[in-house]
Amino acid sequence: MKELNLTYINGVDIRALALSNDEILNAVESALLAQGNGETVLEPRVHLVPESSDKGHFNVLRGVVHPLGIAGVKVVGDFVDNYKQDLPSELAVLTLFCPNTGVPKAIIDASSITDMRTGAMTALGAKYLANKNSKVLGHIGARGTAYWNVRFLNHLFDLTEIRVHSKRPESRNAFATKLEADLNRDIIVTDNWHDCLHDADIVVEASRLAEPHPHLLTEWIKTGALVVPYGTMSAVEFSLTDIMDKIVVDDWGQCAPGKPFGSLRRHVDEGKVTQETIHAELGQIVAGIKPARQSAEETNLFWHRGLSTTDIALGHAIWMKANERGLGQTLRFT
Repeated sequence: MKELNLTYINGVDIRALALSNDEILNAVESALLAQGNGETVLEPRVHLVPESSDKGHFNVLRGVVHPLGIAGVKVVGDFVDNYKQDLPSELAVLTLFCPNTGVPKAIIDASSITDMRTGAMTALGAKYLANKNSKVLGHIGARGTAYWNVRFLNHLFDLTEIRVHSKRPESRNAFATKLEADLNRDIIVTDNWHDCLHDADIVVEASRLAEPHPHLLTEWIKTGALVVPYGTMSAVEFSLTDIMDKIVVDDWGQCAPGKPFGSLRRHVDEGKVTQETIHAELGQIVAGIKPARQSAEETNLFWHRGLSTTDIALGHAIWMKANERGLGQTLRFT
């Protein structure tokens, strides 16, 4: 058999590549376009829970993006108490393969990929579903994905006010300090959910609850707002979906009844949100199959669970740029 090599790209290499906001957003949007056009293979994630879900779990995501000619598998651990050991809550590895031969092409530190593609998905949901003149962002949560949510939303919208909140004061204050330094703007830190979210134009809920609890109240959401709830455990009031004009998901297969976790899990399991009542998958909107926001008065909700195809598309962009820059290590496979 002929010699086969693959590329290993570590976190240091990825930081050196310094992908721009638009490079990341374009890569993720390309995966959504392919999905909307039926040019992906997208298998719902599976979970491995070593002990209990409130302590942490592994997600395994698999998919193919045919326009890029690449398949991939990502394994990500999500452990809420990692900060006690000075570790990020999410650590991940992405492997890329040729979808025609199965030949491995790259192994990539995907910890930052998870954060970046999740933030990009939040922002792209807002691109298509939020008011174009949105000015106030209310953001719950300060974990890794939270930074990219705010960074990309700040990039896409002319925001005049960014409010943040998380349970631990040291966490929310450190989050705000980093955002102020990187975005060169003031950040409002709140010590409660109401002050963070009330009457915001864009509401993002990325909390880390041990069990479902309705911290986000429906009455706080103003007409014309976009709500993006994606915490593992639901933090929204059951009535939230009653005020929505459009409910959009990233992939119904991962939101359907019988799947674990998710901010609208009870809504789906009790038949309040169904495949017939959702407006679209975001990829259908990106591909022009279904309409995006159609009026300033629409109140919309975007629920995303995380797509393997967006990991793969962003990993592919990193791999291509690393090859151009001569970064990464060549590893002998056979």
